[in-house]
Amino acid sequence: MRFRGLLLIATLTATVFAYAAPASAAMRISEDRGGQIGHYLQAYAMLRASGERVVIDGDCLSACTLILGIVPHSRMCATPRAVFGFHAAWMPGPDGRPVTSGPGTRELWKVYPYRVRRWINRHGGLSRQMIYLRGYELYRIVPSCSARHEQRQARRHTHSRRRHYLARAMRYQRAAAANDSR
Repeated sequence: MRFRGLLLIATLTATVFAYAAPASAAMRISEDRGGQIGHYLQAYAMLRASGERVVIDGDCLSACTLILGIVPHSRMCATPRAVFGFHAAWMPGPDGRPVTSGPGTRELWKVYPYRVRRWINRHGGLSRQMIYLRGYELYRIVPSCSARHEQRQARRHTHSRRRHYLARAMRYQRAAAANDSR
């Protein structure tokens, strides 16, 4: 029993030190023209669970824009090259031509955060025509990837994780000690 407790503490300690180092890895999105909504929902849910940061550095069009409602705002930033492109969802009709999908468009709308929906409404709503969010308007929704901002976010993220894993390690250590004394 004591060996298991020690092994658990060693594993948790290693985890604490692995997360204590600033996370330098970030997923970079550039020139993503979109695709099927379901694929993006699944991929972004995994990205959200990974805790990885996201840098938007170019076009993020169509279904790619779902990232705005799935990955936390605090783990995302946009470079000066970032552009989001929004349009209504569509699917191929019987003759192969695109047909607007009401259910798909409603699904997009449900995922987008309030600030994005408000911006879309101010620019004509979701239709077959692409509307683009960039520059100053984009930075009001997604933080800039300036070096100062990145450093502040990395420090906040590192300290938060370190506290979380240290607290968890202490709980397991107390539980292991209680089990060993039985």
